[in-house]
Amino acid sequence: MDKRQFIKSCALTAALLPLAGCSSVMAAPAGGNSKRLLPLALNKGDTVALVSPSKATDEALDLQIAQEVMQALGFKVKTGKHLAARRGHLAGTDLERASDINAMFADKEVKAIICLRGGSGAARLLPLLDYKLIRNNPKVLLGYSDITALHNAIHAQTGLVSFHGPNGTGSWNSFNADQFQRVFFDRELMQYQNVLDAKDELVARQNRTVTITGGKVQGELIGGNLTVFTALAGSPYLPDFSGKILFLEDVEEAPYRIDRMLSTLKLMGALDKIAGFIFGECTACRPSGGYGWLTMDQIFDDHIKPLNIPAYRGAMIGHIKQQFIVPVGGRVELDADAGTFRLLESVFQSA
Repeated sequence: MDKRQFIKSCALTAALLPLAGCSSVMAAPAGGNSKRLLPLALNKGDTVALVSPSKATDEALDLQIAQEVMQALGFKVKTGKHLAARRGHLAGTDLERASDINAMFADKEVKAIICLRGGSGAARLLPLLDYKLIRNNPKVLLGYSDITALHNAIHAQTGLVSFHGPNGTGSWNSFNADQFQRVFFDRELMQYQNVLDAKDELVARQNRTVTITGGKVQGELIGGNLTVFTALAGSPYLPDFSGKILFLEDVEEAPYRIDRMLSTLKLMGALDKIAGFIFGECTACRPSGGYGWLTMDQIFDDHIKPLNIPAYRGAMIGHIKQQFIVPVGGRVELDADAGTFRLLESVFQSA
């Protein structure tokens, strides 16, 4: 994902912020948004937009497949003007990518915005987004990985609930398609419980959850990719943490880097404010050698267990083939003993 390159670009963006001249950017309120903003509900036959806020897509076929996926889900499709653009590893200039997002929020025909892929670069767009426009045109935003930057910035600045889930070029297997149907069309109050498959084993090994600290708690979800999320520290683009349930995931990060990023969240006071904690998958997060290393169990024991809040790990969230579609800003109940969480109320505007 080139995430360390992303962190450097994020710092550069912060340095250039006074030059951006974007009047729609505001300091995040000290207490966070006092009111959530729900998107309009989706229906089959609606028009959805494909945009590319992060890394460029190398294969033209991927663009075609993403459009066909949206059509197979029952939508008409619009594409961002700069969907196939490229500047270095990015899908066009910052202004081009940001303008596609702003344009699709402004387009009355478009009912949802689907991000093509992650990678890196979305944080560069945050000073260029028109948050007043987004607040006045609340609609579904779907994506994950680097799209974590958009989810949290938009939620911090507008209160809009958005959705951490498959990107347009991601895997649209039967599990993910079923999640989409249940979340967006059936508007189900989802129960997020891992699917266990023992396969040829006597006891299931895949998709197991591990309780860090037992208990139940209710609160609003915030979070996403740990690397991208932590790189927003010190900016006005992180939501308030007070009473929230923090969900995180990552990919291709050695355990010592997971430890360092959780240390950052601790040092900035974020972990001491949350009411619950969910960790998804840390895909291919293997030690990188050396004398020795902390295990993931030890890292969670050091950073999360002392908080004495309901917490578990292993949720089907992250860089995995089958993944939950999780509403950022959705109000849920977390059951850390069962390794589940469930929506308590609708995340869409009533008709």
